[in-house]
Amino acid sequence: MLPKSPPNAASEALASCRGAFLAVALFSALVNVLMLTGSLYMLQVYDRVLPSRSVPTLVALSIIVAVLYALLGMFDWLRQRILSRIGVMLDRRLSAPVIATMLGTQLRGQPGAMQLSRDLDSVRGFLSGLGPTTLFDLPWIPLYGGLCFILHPYLGWTLVGGAAILIVLALMTEFLSRRPSAEVSRVGAERSAMLEAMRRNAEAVAALGMERRVTARFDSVNERYVATGLGASDLTSGLGTISKIVRFMLQSCMLGLGAWLVMNNEASSGVMIASSILSSRALAPIELAIGNWRPFIGARQAWHRLKAALGEMRKDPLVSPERPTQKLGLDHVFVAPPGSQTPILKDVGFALQAGQGLAVIGPSASGKSTLARMLVGIWPVQRGSLRLDGATLDQWSAEQRGAMIGYMPQDVQLFAGTVAENIARFDPQMSEGAVLSAAKAAGAYEMILGLPKGFETPVGEAGGILSGGQRQRVGLARALYGDPFLVVLDEPNANLDSDGDAALTAAIAGVRQRGGIVVVIAHRPSALAGIDLVMILADGQVQAFGAKDEVLRKSLVPAPAAAEAAPASKLMVTANARG
Repeated sequence: MLPKSPPNAASEALASCRGAFLAVALFSALVNVLMLTGSLYMLQVYDRVLPSRSVPTLVALSIIVAVLYALLGMFDWLRQRILSRIGVMLDRRLSAPVIATMLGTQLRGQPGAMQLSRDLDSVRGFLSGLGPTTLFDLPWIPLYGGLCFILHPYLGWTLVGGAAILIVLALMTEFLSRRPSAEVSRVGAERSAMLEAMRRNAEAVAALGMERRVTARFDSVNERYVATGLGASDLTSGLGTISKIVRFMLQSCMLGLGAWLVMNNEASSGVMIASSILSSRALAPIELAIGNWRPFIGARQAWHRLKAALGEMRKDPLVSPERPTQKLGLDHVFVAPPGSQTPILKDVGFALQAGQGLAVIGPSASGKSTLARMLVGIWPVQRGSLRLDGATLDQWSAEQRGAMIGYMPQDVQLFAGTVAENIARFDPQMSEGAVLSAAKAAGAYEMILGLPKGFETPVGEAGGILSGGQRQRVGLARALYGDPFLVVLDEPNANLDSDGDAALTAAIAGVRQRGGIVVVIAHRPSALAGIDLVMILADGQVQAFGAKDEVLRKSLVPAPAAAEAAPASKLMVTANARG
């Protein structure tokens, strides 16, 4: 017996809506039964009321029909409301997993990260429209066909013939629109990615006079998107028009056939009118399905993409190790960028104990930032192992891992919110004392007090109202929030002045004094102050590792005390010579 696949977040969310879908199916059954009201009313009026000229019978029938139509409207309204709420329920259940998957997709370098959010919107929008109700109505077509056969076999077979034509049109719509719909989705994702790139690089575009050229590139992609969408729309609308013509012709055909049967005394006038109404109702779901086929195809493709993407989500462990307090160890580690099999880091290994600080130096493209990303779990280990107190990073949940790791990337990006919220990593249970402690540890306390509203100052999108140095110091405070055991700083003093350098040195010393581990990726010699170990990387391999003074002496790199004023290029040239 094959083992069952692990549960998928999308499948679980859909399964949680099973009761709501059953309610929609029940209301759809009631709606379709009540749809017979018009046919039965006409049948009774022509066959009972008119021959008897009974006004009380007409009044009674009309009252009954009014009540039934009121129930019909109520049940149709209820099923539409339930479907809309199913869409909202799925959105609420899947929003967090989709965001987590989008972030993971972006980190792995895979395209289409933003597409997942649009896919969720597409599914929710489809469930709020007429498409789902049409699908629930389709199984009731045989009921109307059976009633037409009861009225007269000729009427039943005529309806079957018309339904067969419409079903063929529906199948043609399915096969012919599948590829254009997929192409529209693909080109739309490419178009959105280009728009996002233009937004991110708006300053460079304006400064370098690239507006016209960038716009021309976007126009090319946008033209393909519009042309592809137009082709898909023309296809579905053309087939929808044909289906509408077929339904109108069939309805008139049923009326004409009914009249012929009446003239040959094989049916009553009521049968003639009722059969025409029944045929119209029977074929309406097929016509609506063809008209809504493009949204249906789009929603189905979106759901498949969501299900596939969410199926790759890593599940949090049920039991996690204790928070690390002792050591960090790398053993023969190889790391490749996402989507590549060619390692950047090759056979890297070292060990750090609590209270130690390591500076990683080396030429550009030597693998320093790759090492930083690997240490904090952004890029996975291809071969070898990375362990904190003997446990690999995946033994903790993402939230637990984040609480014990502090990270400041080269380019510090803040989120729209207050300074305090950014320092606290938007923790809803943030501690005021922990925010103040992190700010003081980063040497940013006085700087923050000088802002217009202090810790409550909104930083704007991406921290736009702060200078580069201010953003870096807030980013350092964010990395130190909660006293993480492992702190990784990638070129932390790139935008700092002398005061900022002093604050950085104090922050590194503070982490070491409380028993944490600090890894600093350094280009400027001032970043080596407060560090006791140095590692030189070149071409992704360790060239030297050990006590700072010893490694720098053997590498002919001036000690920090003598090199504070030395240009960073001297350090890098020497490291290049070692490589």
